[in-house]
Amino acid sequence: VNILPILTPLAAVGLALTMLGAARTHLRRGENQMIVTNAVLFLLAAFVAYGRFVAAPF
Repeated sequence: VNILPILTPLAAVGLALTMLGAARTHLRRGENQMIVTNAVLFLLAAFVAYGRFVAAPF
């Protein structure tokens, strides 16, 4: 509907930062298998942020 499209890349950046923090927490706790999930979600969020900020800006 094109209402506040700037929120999409900002939310993606926020999610990417959250996944970095989650990966750090899992690493400190020794939960290495969970880092894969965090990495996948980080990459997806980074892809969306890149696509909305660089590849197809407003």
